[in-house]
Amino acid sequence: MKKITFLLLATFTLVACNNTTKKEETPKEAVKEVVTTAKEYPEDIQKVFDAHGGIDKWNEAQTLIYEMVKPDNTEKHITDLHSRKTRLEGKNFTIGYDGKDVWLAQKDTTAFRGNARFYHNLYFYFYAMPFVLGDDGITYTKAESLSFEGVSYPGYKISYGNGVGDSPEDNYFIYYNPETYQMEWLGYTVTYFNGAPSTKVSYIRYGDWQKVNGVVLPKVLTWYKTENNKVKEVRNSVKFTNVILTNKTMEATKYARPEGAVIVPKS
Repeated sequence: MKKITFLLLATFTLVACNNTTKKEETPKEAVKEVVTTAKEYPEDIQKVFDAHGGIDKWNEAQTLIYEMVKPDNTEKHITDLHSRKTRLEGKNFTIGYDGKDVWLAQKDTTAFRGNARFYHNLYFYFYAMPFVLGDDGITYTKAESLSFEGVSYPGYKISYGNGVGDSPEDNYFIYYNPETYQMEWLGYTVTYFNGAPSTKVSYIRYGDWQKVNGVVLPKVLTWYKTENNKVKEVRNSVKFTNVILTNKTMEATKYARPEGAVIVPKS
């Protein structure tokens, strides 16, 4: 799993100025057979998956598409759920991952001013919760409950084995409703550019849901300000619209690096 780096706060500032609505016809799709093997999860995590439509239903899907709404514009994100190839279409720029390289195509050098490698799958992992926490290489450990407005939300710490992803020192914390088992909160830490892990936990609230192809996915993600790793007040929200979860794959050309696009090196 690709995880979060220290560029997160800068990215939130930049993307608000770099997004646009871009409509185009969906490319041809092809049915792809997927062979899955059963995995065992902690009972509570399995119940969370079930409350969101089931991990098996998610694993059957091939492609996730959504539009991410910002104050002035909208971006379109497309992800192959098994290869994790991606394509992001924004204002005067397109970012993609073809399975080997992250690439950036832009109208000029100011169209996208963030780190495209970091950004190409950043929101996918936030949006595709809790199902991305079923990826390989994950260790689940019971965490202290998160308390907010008189409600105590049970949780699990999600950690990674050595060599899993770009920043195995990063951690996630998933918190769920004790009655419905729907996911309510995500906590996460970040890794600094010098490789040093952080103990600061940031929090996102999940509370506005929609059912797409049998799977329960969020409509809105809300980030909260924190103090001493305690949740305080709302910081900002991001809306997601026109969500498609399909059991068909896009043509490989959808993710391929176009002429003129540059490969984004690893940091």
